Amino acid sequence: MQVASTSSTTTTTNLLSSPGSSNDIAALQKRLRELTDELKGVTSSDMEPKAKQQKAKLLQAQIQMVQAQIAAIQRAQQQAQQLAQAAKAEGHAASTSQQPQSSPAKNPSAGMGHSVDTYA
Repeated sequence: MQVASTSSTTTTTNLLSSPGSSNDIAALQKRLRELTDELKGVTSSDMEPKAKQQKAKLLQAQIQMVQAQIAAIQRAQQQAQQLAQAAKAEGHAASTSQQPQSSPAKNPSAGMGHSVDTYA
């Protein structure tokens, strides 16, 4: 008896090619649950022992692949967040260095004596 391979690798590979969205992760997690349920079903099926073993091996390999893809997408999201934060910090640092240094709010002594009421 031969064990037929499912074509989940194409679906999960396509999801990985456009990394980053939580929808991709949700779809992979759904596929992971399906594979896990299928693996549980193999142990209770009435297949030949050798076929069960082959099917279980195939499902375990697919589960590992999906887990690796989820981890890769999460890493890509973290890197994108870090780059965005670094760019934001860099932009903030550039904008603060361009502000004039002698503004009255920054230097309280700069405007003293200019608006003193001498008539009492």
